Amino acid sequence: MMKNSSRFLWLAIAALFALFIVSLSIGKFPVPLADILDALGSGLTGGPQIDPMTSNIIWNVRLPRVVSGLCVGAALAAAGATYQGLFRNPLVSPDILGVSAGASLGAVLGIYLSLPVATIQLLGFAGGLLAVAAVYAVGSGIRNRDPVLVLVLSGVAIGALVGSGLSLIKILADPYDQLPAITYWLLGSLTSVSNGDLLSVLPAFVVGLAPLVLLRWRINLLTLGDEEARSLGVDTRILRPLLIASATLITAAAVSITGIIGWIGLIIPHMARLLVGPDFRKLLPMSMILGAGYLLIVDILARTIALIEIPLGILTAVVGAPFFIWLLASGRKGWQ
Repeated sequence: MMKNSSRFLWLAIAALFALFIVSLSIGKFPVPLADILDALGSGLTGGPQIDPMTSNIIWNVRLPRVVSGLCVGAALAAAGATYQGLFRNPLVSPDILGVSAGASLGAVLGIYLSLPVATIQLLGFAGGLLAVAAVYAVGSGIRNRDPVLVLVLSGVAIGALVGSGLSLIKILADPYDQLPAITYWLLGSLTSVSNGDLLSVLPAFVVGLAPLVLLRWRINLLTLGDEEARSLGVDTRILRPLLIASATLITAAAVSITGIIGWIGLIIPHMARLLVGPDFRKLLPMSMILGAGYLLIVDILARTIALIEIPLGILTAVVGAPFFIWLLASGRKGWQ
């Protein structure tokens, strides 16, 4: 199993690199592989540009979009795998503690107030963190119950409360200007992501992913339950909040620049478990690779299968829902 897992990881990395090149070449203005390499080489070395227009398309349009897709897909998949392990539940996704709902409310409020794009992204990021902080505060105040169950139920309650605020803003928004922008943002897209947007959230991705990578072997112990984990020397009172904060941070950062892109954090960890098993040391990197590649594939479809660009949330649901139904019907137990 160990050899097969390593083989799957290397194959996934190779496929991801191929998808990266394909994503740079496909679009309304196709770019040959040789031109892509020339544009990347001249930009990295500072040499002369063979074709300024091609170089501009690669560096200022497609590269920010593709790299953002890699980062967002990897972040959402990593957060989903972490939440599923922490809550010992295969149906858990990054939305379970209200981070997506909170980020949506913050961003939609910014759109309603006609604020600059950077401020809208900041509000989305802050809204996601505040929503999870509220969930954790409510859960911490309820004692003598299963802490995992309390957090999940608190997340449902806070998510419903935030959702009502979101619905109120949509009703109050201008139906000809603000409401279409709100609807499009809620469906998720990589269209408007710029180099500046990517650089603004990269620190959050790094800070959030670092504890998940460094402590991934301890998450294996948390899947056994709190009592078993404590008997093996893991302080769950410190580790669980740290991991939740890390997963929430990367999810909020992803949602703040792309909007809501569902299903990745739910189905990608299942795909990874089918390939490498439930060991989080292998599961986390495989989930990140598959999540990044899956979002690149969906983004390629979004900008090629129709005359207008299709929001990513629609395509991820079209692909994710049938796969999830298949998982339920097949009765897979690989996550345990």
